[in-house]
Amino acid sequence: MARVRTGVRALGAVLAAVLGASALTACSSTGGLRAEERARQSAAQGRAAVDTPRWTVAMVTHSGSGDTFWDIVQNGAKQAAAKDNINFLYANSDEGQQQAQLVQSYIDKKVDGLIVTLAKPDAMKDVVAQAVRAGIPVITVNSGAAESKSFGALTHIGQDETIAGEAVGEELDKRGRKKALCVLHEQGNVGHEQRCAGAEKTFGGTLQNLYVDGTNMPDVQASIEAKLQADPAIDAVVTLGAPFADAAVQAKRTAGSTAEIDTFDLNAKVATALTAGTLGFAVDQQPYLQGYEAVDLLWLHRYNADTLGGGRPVLTGPQIITKKDAAALTAYTERGTR
Repeated sequence: MARVRTGVRALGAVLAAVLGASALTACSSTGGLRAEERARQSAAQGRAAVDTPRWTVAMVTHSGSGDTFWDIVQNGAKQAAAKDNINFLYANSDEGQQQAQLVQSYIDKKVDGLIVTLAKPDAMKDVVAQAVRAGIPVITVNSGAAESKSFGALTHIGQDETIAGEAVGEELDKRGRKKALCVLHEQGNVGHEQRCAGAEKTFGGTLQNLYVDGTNMPDVQASIEAKLQADPAIDAVVTLGAPFADAAVQAKRTAGSTAEIDTFDLNAKVATALTAGTLGFAVDQQPYLQGYEAVDLLWLHRYNADTLGGGRPVLTGPQIITKKDAAALTAYTERGTR
């Protein structure tokens, strides 16, 4: 039996050698795998697809705790970082001054690139200018399209919040809604104000803003519930982030309202609710793209002095997602890329 095993191993070795030689012959005749195919395979396995130095890129956002939107942004950034041999760092604060302090800490560490959000541009203006003066390239994402260029950023990646809001107003009209509630969960966020203002601009009915404390979900639900109870004519509620859609659904139930619940942003829970008909529609700004492209463009700028957008923002949305679209996106939402 030992002799048989030895023979099998010997035969295996011969076959491996033959196959290896065949593979080498095939590679020499075709020039090997294309570089982009090798890059794709390496990136898919989480290995760097480039041989450039290991540069460090930091992202600092205005995210509060528990906002799943920013998990998706980070997933995109981390995938691009793995591909581009980037050391990716992340920090966040929903307080403008604290966000600026976090950016300052990365400037002090002499990172090779910065990605920031400008939800509160007045608090961020000076520190972004300081990064630019220090020779650190900056890309803005998600919020701050209007200020990005004047602050010295290379480009802005995200959706135009006014255009996204206008798309919501048009969709509400298509659905025959007459009175809508726009729920703002972060006071002082200019992007949120732009969304509601855009919706009001194109909506044929009336739209009212409701300010809530987004860090206190029971308060969010109670505030929406109280509004729906006080005004039964409200037939649509628009939340400005995926985590708040579920609170609005619960508020609708406890208030005995028939209002349609719609939301900005997409995640697995929102996709499921769209499929079930609990939500009417969602506005997707493709946050995975925002994180991925920001890291990738910083790498391209460092490696090849590339810029993208021609001085204009690179738009990743809006895309209106309805029940008929949601099922096809479930696989992506479950893996955290949509």
